[in-house]
Amino acid sequence: MAAEGGAAALAEAASADQFRDLLQQPGRSLVVVHFWAPWAPQCVQMNSVMAELAKEHLQVAFVKLEAEAVPEVSEKYEITSVPTFLFFKNSQKIDRLDGAHAPELTKKVQRHASSSTIPPGSNDNVKEDLNVRLQKLTNAAPCMLFMKGTPQEPRCGFSRQIVEILNKHNIAYSSFDIFSDEEVRQGLKTYSSWPTYPQLYVAGELIGGLDIVKELEASGELETTCPKAHKIEDRLKDLINKASVMLFMKGNKQMAKCGFSKQILEILNGTGVDYETFDILEDEEVRQGLKKYSNWPTYPQLYVKGELVGGLDIVKELKETGELTSTLKGEN
Repeated sequence: MAAEGGAAALAEAASADQFRDLLQQPGRSLVVVHFWAPWAPQCVQMNSVMAELAKEHLQVAFVKLEAEAVPEVSEKYEITSVPTFLFFKNSQKIDRLDGAHAPELTKKVQRHASSSTIPPGSNDNVKEDLNVRLQKLTNAAPCMLFMKGTPQEPRCGFSRQIVEILNKHNIAYSSFDIFSDEEVRQGLKTYSSWPTYPQLYVAGELIGGLDIVKELEASGELETTCPKAHKIEDRLKDLINKASVMLFMKGNKQMAKCGFSKQILEILNGTGVDYETFDILEDEEVRQGLKKYSNWPTYPQLYVKGELVGGLDIVKELKETGELTSTLKGEN
């Protein structure tokens, strides 16, 4: 399908088989796949960005794949929001970008597409940008674990062991999957002067890897070094009571990042009742903690005066019975 204005073609994968075939295109050193949704305006905008990049990088294959239409592929690559971009070389995923960040997408395409030497002086700027990003990531939570996989699904034995130790001692931590971002995976080793994973940080400072954590556990110092997890309940109570009506969703009022969140926004906006939102994609601790706190495993979640109302299906039922507005006003 050709883009408007004579732009280079964007291939479209409508099935898992087409997706696999597109990853193996001859003569294409890099394949960039945009997981998108037609209902999300930011995705439509990023398709235009992809089309422009395709005109500049003829050796790169640019593919768009409707995330909700090919769920088996989305699930395999843990696509939880749109837009998301995956980068492949030789059918292997080498990098990932979440969100509608045109400058960052352009930068990643240029870096992965080119095997030539970076112009003099540019390398310093790239390193500086990466160091700023790594500093933000290591300070993203009071205790940050950089690991292979997630706490729910560790993807190496060392990561599994460190997760078990932290959980056993009720340590409050957030995590970053280094498999999801090759730039972070390689850059953090230089940034921290620590060549292996997992890596544990407290207040932005490197504590160490699995062996160090084991030593801290054996000496009884782990619980004084790392923050305890009981504070998450207090934080969740504060968040659900931040406004009379609170919606925990993927995205925010201005930009929903999944179809369910988009639908519930449309319903709430139709009531005229004021509400606030919290983007669970921006905080993994809240995202996982609230599911346990509320005993409700999915998002979005709607709260009124600190009490869980439910998700999209419940809100639809309340709308159909005419009870939604009174429920949002706390009259029921």
